Amino acid sequence: MNQDRNDNPDTPENPPSDTPGDAAAAGSGAARHEDTTPQPQSETLSGNDAVNLAAEQSKSTAHRNIPGLDLGELPLPDDTANLRHGPNLHDGLLALLPLVGVWRGEGQADTAVDGQYSFGQQIIFAHDGENYLTYESRIWKIDPEGNPAGPDQRESGFWRISLKDEIEFICTHSTGVAEIFYGEPVNERAWQIESASTMVTSTGPAALGPGKRLYGLMPNNDLGWVDERMVDGELRPRMSAQLKRVAG
Repeated sequence: MNQDRNDNPDTPENPPSDTPGDAAAAGSGAARHEDTTPQPQSETLSGNDAVNLAAEQSKSTAHRNIPGLDLGELPLPDDTANLRHGPNLHDGLLALLPLVGVWRGEGQADTAVDGQYSFGQQIIFAHDGENYLTYESRIWKIDPEGNPAGPDQRESGFWRISLKDEIEFICTHSTGVAEIFYGEPVNERAWQIESASTMVTSTGPAALGPGKRLYGLMPNNDLGWVDERMVDGELRPRMSAQLKRVAG
């Protein structure tokens, strides 16, 4: 029987202006774009109210999934980003289950190459029944008027997690970067990883240092994430976004 994300009760209420860094436990130490969004306190929901909120939100996304390619069948199950369809999620991935889905939203960047800018993003966490999640991220720039301004960077990779809850994320960037991240769950709704190896090609971003990422479900069940990078001996926020579930 396919796992249903509604079986995992969410706990906080829905303050719309929480930052992506608030997606994880307050004591995780993740940095935020503090000058862009306020950080109000959230109220705690009862377990029943949290389940009801998740069920209500799923009405618009539970029937949607990533489309298959109409190129003839392979002797393999199709990737799915919807736990209600396709093969069962591998038991070894239960600690990553809340990530599975298609997520879209907007964020802020402050990079050495392009400076500060707004961007849109889609992330797909999918699986095919094996003991890994596939990860695809596409980003597009947004101009000062809020309009799409052309494609930006892309990422592709795989998430795995060991029996000891050690997360391994292998990530390649379209900018000419290959990274290996290791980390662990902060709690049932948040995951923190740090880069153990960052390799940059000769045409890649020479100023990109090692970093840390935090992914987590926010009080309103959006997916928030923050990427911090080492600059002059300290971690500084480089990119962050808040994404809504659109499928799964």
